Amino acid sequence: MHWRKRTLTAILLLAVLFAAPGAVWLFQRRLIYFPSRWLPPLESVLPGWRDVALHTEDGLEIGAWLHPPVPHETVIIVFNGNAGNRGDRVSLGAALAAEGFGVLLVDYRGYGSNAGRPTEQGLSLDARAARRYFDEHWPDHGVCYFGESLGAAVAVELATDTRPDALILRSPFTSLDDVARTHYPILPVGLLLRDRYPSLERIGELDVPLLVIAGSADSIVPPEQSEELFAAAADPVRLLMVEGADHNDYELLAGAELVEAVSDFLSR
Repeated sequence: MHWRKRTLTAILLLAVLFAAPGAVWLFQRRLIYFPSRWLPPLESVLPGWRDVALHTEDGLEIGAWLHPPVPHETVIIVFNGNAGNRGDRVSLGAALAAEGFGVLLVDYRGYGSNAGRPTEQGLSLDARAARRYFDEHWPDHGVCYFGESLGAAVAVELATDTRPDALILRSPFTSLDDVARTHYPILPVGLLLRDRYPSLERIGELDVPLLVIAGSADSIVPPEQSEELFAAAADPVRLLMVEGADHNDYELLAGAELVEAVSDFLSR
């Protein structure tokens, strides 16, 4: 009977060891993407803005909110982080518009009212749809990609395909693998991840003015990763470390220091 108990124990241990990675493989995107479906009425939060549709190469219609640019001003395309939707970036959009910039707040597939499910490849197609919309409507304006956290990785990948005039990365990580190892140290994330967002491998390819913004107390993306990405850039311009700011603090969403740095950077 003892050998049976030992065998059963061994089987249970193996089941636990293999079940956890198996569950991560099957449901990992639920641990990466946290979309919110509800959106406030646009006129109630950003009066005077426009509701626009972006069309992806794989046939999806992606919702976005637009503050059109005045003549000769830069258009900032904002790529959100992994949670919420464009409705949570109202403060940022309003602050950038108040500085005189054109602003396009983009949602990904599966976020807000958009159909589809978020994946690395899918978000890349959504970003390209945003760039095409810009090219069709304002080919004579400058364009800046503003990526927040996961959106920073989306912006970096887009910049390797279609160069912007400027690139702003807020709380960027070196790769999703590196972030996952920080939060799930006991799992073999290198073998399990489907979506990787290898920004550190890509940043050196870019020849574009760059502003990196990070919070010194960021508990989601270690600030050391943002600093490493900045150091690896081919043409770094500025690193702004917002002291004491955590990942989701207002100071990193639309704080005065962040907005001032963005305005100064794009006015050069």
